[in-house]
Amino acid sequence: MNKEKMIELIISAIKEVVNVDHAIQKDTKLFDDLSLDSTSIIELLMVLEDVVPNLIIDPEELKADHFKTVETLSEYALSSLGEEVQ
Repeated sequence: MNKEKMIELIISAIKEVVNVDHAIQKDTKLFDDLSLDSTSIIELLMVLEDVVPNLIIDPEELKADHFKTVETLSEYALSSLGEEVQ
């Protein structure tokens, strides 16, 4: 899966979890711009595991840096799939 497709899936998952009335881009900040909290992050990760084939998120691997932006979350997800992040 390429990075752009992963970003699309993450944006779709975000829209499923929270009510967003503005555009979400790859540089959208998950906490600052979208006001996600720990509960909504957990919901987001659960939705991603459902919509991204073979994605299994290991909570012990998660770091705050993975949740800076849509793009950093996509990079984490791709690396979890064993995909090379470009």
